[in-house]
Amino acid sequence: MAHRINMKDIAREAGVSVATVSYIINKRSDQSIAPDTVARVNEAIKKLGYVPNLGARALANRKTRLIGLVIPQAETGSRMMLENSFYGEFIAVLEEVLRQSGYSLLLSGEDVNKSYVELARERALDGIVVVGLPADQDARLLLEENIPLVFVDSYLEGNAYSSVNIQDEEGGYLACDYLIKNGHRNIAFVSGFLTQEGVNRKRFRGYGKALSENGIGEKEEYVLSGRISYSYGIEAGRQIAAMKVRPTAVFATADILALGIMRGLKSEGLRVPRDVSLIGFDDGFLAMSAEPSLTSIHQDAGQKARVTARLLFAQIDKGAACIENLVLPLSLTVRDSVRRI
Repeated sequence: MAHRINMKDIAREAGVSVATVSYIINKRSDQSIAPDTVARVNEAIKKLGYVPNLGARALANRKTRLIGLVIPQAETGSRMMLENSFYGEFIAVLEEVLRQSGYSLLLSGEDVNKSYVELARERALDGIVVVGLPADQDARLLLEENIPLVFVDSYLEGNAYSSVNIQDEEGGYLACDYLIKNGHRNIAFVSGFLTQEGVNRKRFRGYGKALSENGIGEKEEYVLSGRISYSYGIEAGRQIAAMKVRPTAVFATADILALGIMRGLKSEGLRVPRDVSLIGFDDGFLAMSAEPSLTSIHQDAGQKARVTARLLFAQIDKGAACIENLVLPLSLTVRDSVRRI
């Protein structure tokens, strides 16, 4: 069996103590080491091809350097992580920030009926990020584990946890208000399932507020909800095309829904924005690459990921005293999918 390079080998090669090698490899901020010594040790590591034994390090430090990312699935068979560009950007940036700080990311799309606590217990996670948690009960179970936690896009009661949200209600308002200012009064709303509380419900309230302020009544038949997916968007687009009094505009609470709606309308001989104007939410690469390009409510998924990591690191370093609840701003990106009437 080939000899596994260890810290003693590096210490011998660099002419330093094993303790010094350990301090450098483990990035011990409480130790002051001369830059030339650090460079010499790093050169020895590179020359010898040293690969750290993460399992042994975890046992020694009682730290796995592993962060769990849980994205609860709203229904069986959902592939929203694969379809929705928001998740792609959020996950990519979060993984990069964690990696640069010496952590690895474990991604889990948990089924709606499975306890998220199981993941934390089984993998001995150093922290958890949960996106879109649907119930307060699940939050309480996680909090009882005393693991650093950050909830993203999760509207939960109290302030016993760190959270990162956006101005979801304001986003719904901005979208509907923009359509009204372009002459539209028959405006449909298409979203994921409207749970009692959550991002879709918040965006629906903003939509309703804009209608109310402009003296426009909500129409039940104009409110469609289902899975946040391209396929449901197609279905909704076909439903809208078949309406007796067809809306002149549609607000979709995710860009992936909006693109599906565009396809569904097209299959029925309708064009965006010639026949139906359309506005989405997220403003990722899907919105920019659509044809026509999609007007959308912009949220910065990368910023959301970086803020999430910062809040998580604060809890890992200092505990529950670092709890923060942050709400990030939104803006409207105007492109080619809305027509003035």
